[in-house]
Amino acid sequence: MTLVVAAAILDGTGRVLIAERPAGKHMAGRWEFPGGKVAPGEAEEAALARELAEELGIEVLAARPMMRLEHRYSDRTVELSMWRVESYRGEPQALEGQRLKWVERAQLGREDILEADRPFVTALVQWRQATADGFPHGSEE
Repeated sequence: MTLVVAAAILDGTGRVLIAERPAGKHMAGRWEFPGGKVAPGEAEEAALARELAEELGIEVLAARPMMRLEHRYSDRTVELSMWRVESYRGEPQALEGQRLKWVERAQLGREDILEADRPFVTALVQWRQATADGFPHGSEE
């Protein structure tokens, strides 16, 4: 089983950042939450910070676990750990050739998001008031 960390990153208006899987990767062209594999012996929070620095060029200042699930694809099983990025420094950039887009939480269900990430979509859509409910958003300069 592969352990993967994923990030819920919101902007100042409550939109969520998603990334398209680049050509040559498993399930290329589909959308997902930024993140990646946890290396053996690596802590999840450290993996999250590393992956977001490599993929997006941002520095995670604070994050906390949001939810965890296991998903079986036809050719692999992944354990996904979704983290809420509470604050970060920098502006997300597509450093690995992927496309990025900010999506209103209510519109996430219309995106072609990987099946493994669908429960995260449901959780984020149910979190209606980004600023009133304490859900983190925006970046710190």
